[in-house]
Amino acid sequence: MPKSKKEESSESDSDSGPEDRLPPPTKKSKESNANSKSKGSTETKWILEKQRHVTISEFRGRKLIDIREYYEKNGESLPGKKGISLSITQWKKLLEVAEEINKSLGE
Repeated sequence: MPKSKKEESSESDSDSGPEDRLPPPTKKSKESNANSKSKGSTETKWILEKQRHVTISEFRGRKLIDIREYYEKNGESLPGKKGISLSITQWKKLLEVAEEINKSLGE
């Protein structure tokens, strides 16, 4: 007597898929992304003026000198869009030409 389809499916577990399949990764919230960014970087800061700061930070294993304008929001000083990040090589080159720049300014 031939087996019914119900019996075949119950005997065969090939339709269940691999048992070691991992669940899909969950999306990180914006808050957890912000925390992970701050964990991977270290920072030293000097204030040039009230809202202009120079910082040394590390990003993806590279040290950067960041000269940036800051703004205040909810009593907190935050980095703005206006600014530049220099690699160590670029910073050293700027220091090399600083005397020439000063001469051109008449100082």
